[in-house]
Amino acid sequence: MDINLTQPEEEHLAAMMAKISQEIKQNGGHLAFSRYMHIALYEPNLGYYSSDIEKFGVAGDFITAPEISPFFGQTIVSTILPVLEALKQQGLPTRVLEFGAGTGSLAKSILLELHLREFDLDEYQIIELSPDLAKRQQLLLKNICHEHAIHTQCIWLSSIPNHIEGVVLANEVLDAIPCERICMHRNIWHRLDIAVDTDSSPASLVSTIGAALSQAELNKIPPVLLNTEAFADGYTTEVHLQAQAWLRSLTEQLACGLLLIIDYGFHEQEYYHPQRQSGTLMAHHRHRALTDVLQFPGISDITNHIECSSLLRILEESIHGELFFSSQASYLLDAGIMELVLEKSDPHDIEHFLPISNALQKLISEAEMGELFKVIAFGKNLETLNLQLNQLPGFAGRNRFY
Repeated sequence: MDINLTQPEEEHLAAMMAKISQEIKQNGGHLAFSRYMHIALYEPNLGYYSSDIEKFGVAGDFITAPEISPFFGQTIVSTILPVLEALKQQGLPTRVLEFGAGTGSLAKSILLELHLREFDLDEYQIIELSPDLAKRQQLLLKNICHEHAIHTQCIWLSSIPNHIEGVVLANEVLDAIPCERICMHRNIWHRLDIAVDTDSSPASLVSTIGAALSQAELNKIPPVLLNTEAFADGYTTEVHLQAQAWLRSLTEQLACGLLLIIDYGFHEQEYYHPQRQSGTLMAHHRHRALTDVLQFPGISDITNHIECSSLLRILEESIHGELFFSSQASYLLDAGIMELVLEKSDPHDIEHFLPISNALQKLISEAEMGELFKVIAFGKNLETLNLQLNQLPGFAGRNRFY
């Protein structure tokens, strides 16, 4: 499918290609995929998330759950409110920390719902790598807080606090953390690097077989990949070392509270199925899914599914922790999204209820987001708050972790 770029997009793409080509040249003619993905998404002024390109909604490239329906964030409030109330009862500050807040829609839904439930939050903290998105979040949330007299202090942080007590949210965050791409070549795992195709005009980017993984690198990849005979020559996939490092650091900083991760992904047996020969990497441009993630760096989103098993193992190793894993549909239904919808809307008012129903269908249908998106919940030292993870709305159903 041909995509006609606007003049500003052409200029943006040309500047990004020049930056990537220069770095490839400085690196001896090739570049690790994780470095390419980092440049394409986060390079100051040029990266997809660092520029002022419209990213979310109808005018952007994709829509996330908080934009689909405010009931998504309202349902999350049902889950996190008992934790926040328990902190307040013990005289501790009540904080929510959200990573990658996008347009600010999730924060908006949560703040308004907490206000409606008459809970005064001490701080809503946001860590956002995109200066453009941070500005949009600040405009939206400060206007909302002022309009509704919410006494919540929204603050933007540049790094993870050393000591976290409260609720941590990461909705569609891990899929945008740069990953490594690897390829099976002659029964040995190799890095799949990026190079410049000098024979094309204009110059384009191509994948190229890089160095074989060292023993130290092999020790870090999921065990299922070590059975090399199961994978055909040319089999390509991703490993998520940066996402795993992020999660390890976060669980160390979390002293007491709840971590809630929502993202699309698979267990390792499905993620690394021999028939999934090209991995999960995708690019998105104007709501079109592109399999060639090297085509439009800087003007398209680049994303990969999360590999849940490695993340669950990291959380399992953390002491004083409880773990829950399920689908988005199961979580939302158990947390009471249907009850909230019926409480706040009239099913007999077809004109107003039909859009609500359609949005709800997208969130919970197996054919839409309901099964593809997974929910990982991690409770740390909840017993000090006289709570258990399975007591919280959303986590009383079947735990797929076991």
